[in-house]
Amino acid sequence: MNQEKFRLWDLPTRLFHWALVVAVVAAIVSGQLGGNLIEWHGRIGLFIVGLLAFRLAWGVVGSTYARFLQFLPTPVKIAAYLRGEWHGVGHNPLGALSVFVLLALLTAQVGSGLFANDDITFVGPLFDLVGKNLSNRLTGIHYLVSNAIYVLIALHIAAIAFYGHVRKQKLGRPMLTGWKDGAGESAAGGGALALILALAVAGSAVYGASGAWLPASPPPPPAADTPNW
Repeated sequence: MNQEKFRLWDLPTRLFHWALVVAVVAAIVSGQLGGNLIEWHGRIGLFIVGLLAFRLAWGVVGSTYARFLQFLPTPVKIAAYLRGEWHGVGHNPLGALSVFVLLALLTAQVGSGLFANDDITFVGPLFDLVGKNLSNRLTGIHYLVSNAIYVLIALHIAAIAFYGHVRKQKLGRPMLTGWKDGAGESAAGGGALALILALAVAGSAVYGASGAWLPASPPPPPAADTPNW
């Protein structure tokens, strides 16, 4: 018996999702271990900047169900979902709300990290733009937001488990294959030009966040000659 399916998630959305999963895990591990891995923590942060910029652009020019306007979690939609009256496709209103919250938290996290310091050897690529005092405040925000991200990740995993075991809805499979069982209109749009535009936005964001455009720091003054006694 043939089962009806439709295309839900396009390839760029799926690649973004899994790349973000790997990058966030790597950022957490490298940040917790510190030491020599702190430089990699900074590089991973820049990679996440690129991913977030790509998703923001793809949320405008991507395919049907990847566009933010398609799953914007309005109060009306959330209320309908809680009453069991929502019958949309893609992210449900509560899931959509978690997506926007996660994107906001990750943006705050990498944004603060660009100016942060560890009081030892590491400074963010844009540290010189703010100075030590403001950098210290942003470093505190960086640590604080990380705790909120941990909570949201835990809730996300719990929600996937709940929908899989209780409601028998396999949320992970469509994010792997792109296809969802049941009747529905397949995603459209998000072609080659849209992909090029989103990649250009991502590349520009990484370049800006890297600080490569900043003037080189002046060399340290020469050491004073020590007289021989």
